[in-house]
Amino acid sequence: MINPEPARGRSVCPPPSGYPHPMTPAVLPQLSRSANHRTLWFAAAAALAATRTPRARRAATRGLASLGLASLTVSALGKRTVPTAWQLKRRPASTAFPSGHAASAAAFATGVALESPAWGTVVAPVAASVALARGHSGVHFPSDVLAGAAVGVGAAFAVRGMVPTRGQVAPPARPRAEVPALPDGEGLVLVANTGAGSAERVRALRDALPRAEVVECEPGDVPAELEKAASRARVLGVCGGDGTVNAAARVALRSGLPLAVLPGGTLNHFAYDLGIEGERDLARALRAGDAVRVDVGRYSCGGKHGVFLNTCSVGVYPELVRERERWSHRIGGWPAGVLAALRVLRADRHPLEAEVQGRTHPLWLLFAGNGTYHRMGLAPGRRLDMADGQLDVRVVHGGRRPAVRLLAAALAGPLTRSPAHAAVQVGRLRLDHVAPGTLLAYDGEVTEVEGRVTLEKLPEALTVYRPLPSD
Repeated sequence: MINPEPARGRSVCPPPSGYPHPMTPAVLPQLSRSANHRTLWFAAAAALAATRTPRARRAATRGLASLGLASLTVSALGKRTVPTAWQLKRRPASTAFPSGHAASAAAFATGVALESPAWGTVVAPVAASVALARGHSGVHFPSDVLAGAAVGVGAAFAVRGMVPTRGQVAPPARPRAEVPALPDGEGLVLVANTGAGSAERVRALRDALPRAEVVECEPGDVPAELEKAASRARVLGVCGGDGTVNAAARVALRSGLPLAVLPGGTLNHFAYDLGIEGERDLARALRAGDAVRVDVGRYSCGGKHGVFLNTCSVGVYPELVRERERWSHRIGGWPAGVLAALRVLRADRHPLEAEVQGRTHPLWLLFAGNGTYHRMGLAPGRRLDMADGQLDVRVVHGGRRPAVRLLAAALAGPLTRSPAHAAVQVGRLRLDHVAPGTLLAYDGEVTEVEGRVTLEKLPEALTVYRPLPSD
């Protein structure tokens, strides 16, 4: 018979607090310590963002947002102490309920998985190990860990309720267009802007569509190469940011060619709103011959005119774009954007005076989107319908403190009227008596306008490849 009593002289005391249990793998306590102050999760988010894929960046952002909400929830609960009746034989070092480490781990992993299941499978084992380590190393009761994990999962789903994932708000697959299917890419001539840092994506597209022709060129040569490509292509392709895509759209409109867009620049709003996040999406659409018709915006001023696929604006924003371009080559894109915003908003400027639809207004900003922009909860807006026939016009009225007015307009989002701003959807907009030298920005490019400026829609004018769901 086995004697249940301990051997004489043998201690049954637990290991000192902070030391791993003899049955715990040595790596678990180290993993638990690395999660102190959420360091492990910030490092994981940085690693995801470094992959430079849109879905991974969104997954990292969603994971951190979920972690933040979970941390606030745990703090609000007050880290209550568990009653002594719940204590185990080996008393944990902390009786805090619920476990903050478990809540953070579960929140980050669940947030990542909701946006990207593939990355979620990578993060989940690490998160589970962190939660397991809190109990096995004698730091928390199992009830603390389970409650913390429940709080973390709940926080991630709460964030998804406020900010839906892209899979929840997929753009409609209409109006469909008849285009050639290119199983191996033959007939596609794609012009890639080497200044956009898109070499890896271009190589991946070549592997996926071996008979496609790819022309890589410097930014200054893009317009000429697009014209040459249009003369011999069945499908005109482009790889670059929104400015490069705008140039390709102008050529495609003149040539009557369908457009294939591979995102490759800093900003890729048009491609992302179409559901094209990389070479796999584009290759799938080209092989299947899936495409839709989308609206194009157009501005005209005297003999000057142009098109925009995303936005067109006058006022503070064009000045910000010009300032950003002045500094981006020296200090980088994002730092230049912050510096430009500070310089523009602190400058002693007067609001733009313009007559809008027959009424004179002082304006800090007039923004016109090609299609209606919707907020996803608290997230920045995106378009769900690329062929709705509307210009989404947002106006920030002139007055004192432009920074406060612009911030109020940004936070208010879809609110239609306030003392600071207004929003309306129209098919055509006319500005009169615009002062000479006024800047107009369109898809990241800037030009000068004066007198009468007209903004209008070209409904379903451009055919563009995009992956469509199966029927």
